Amino acid sequence: MAGALNLQAPQRDAGAELYLDLLKKVLTNVIYEDAPNGRWQGERPYDAGARAEGQDWPSAAHTMVGLKRLDHLHRCLDRIRADDVPGDLIETGVWRGGVCIFMRAFLKAHRDHDRVVWVADSFQGIPTTMPESHPADRELALHEYNDVLAVPKSTVEDNFRCYGLLDDQVGFLAGWFRDTLPDAPIERLALLRLDGDLYESTENTLNHLYDKLSPGGFVIVDDYAIPACRDAVDDFRARHGITEPIEVIDTTGVCWRRVHRRPPIRRKR
Repeated sequence: MAGALNLQAPQRDAGAELYLDLLKKVLTNVIYEDAPNGRWQGERPYDAGARAEGQDWPSAAHTMVGLKRLDHLHRCLDRIRADDVPGDLIETGVWRGGVCIFMRAFLKAHRDHDRVVWVADSFQGIPTTMPESHPADRELALHEYNDVLAVPKSTVEDNFRCYGLLDDQVGFLAGWFRDTLPDAPIERLALLRLDGDLYESTENTLNHLYDKLSPGGFVIVDDYAIPACRDAVDDFRARHGITEPIEVIDTTGVCWRRVHRRPPIRRKR
């Protein structure tokens, strides 16, 4: 993976930056240092390095993506704003909602009243894999952790309220991606953030939303280190001739910036 994204931050408003930097620390809970939930990796103490890389499942924090991926998201949003890239912002797979909360906070801090943050999730956890599921999905079997991964929509809404950020610039798409994304009331996107883990979830998101991404907009893939997710991304890019370089964010996440609109697929007569 090669190439470098132009994520040099434009001149920032000092007050907005103090608010957003503090919010990142609160959302990841590096302030009170909650221990990880032991369901995934066993009981262990808080580790600052793991929290920065998004390598634990926090017991209390509102996001598990870590500080590095939040910092990267912040830079992408700065670039979208500086370059006036049109469109809304979406995350597909939101857990407790922390990333979407940050995106809404960014809009509020910069008095952007024209975009919507879309919060797309089943709010039931990870789909149960079936015999016909992608082999890597079956091997991962993340549905076995739905006691941690399934967060009700009402809880995510309450989390937005905690920060005073639940308003009409937040839209919820509740249900499996294959059901909600094809007819989602979204015209254009400036940022598409995927956090669905599975091949099917990743493929559904790209199939139904990529064409809505404006040139200059960003695709962020939270789970590229997971083989099922990586295969879905690579297959989609190869199928549609996407050549924009993939940029590594940290040990898990990657990103690319859309330069061109891909031509429509010619249907055989």
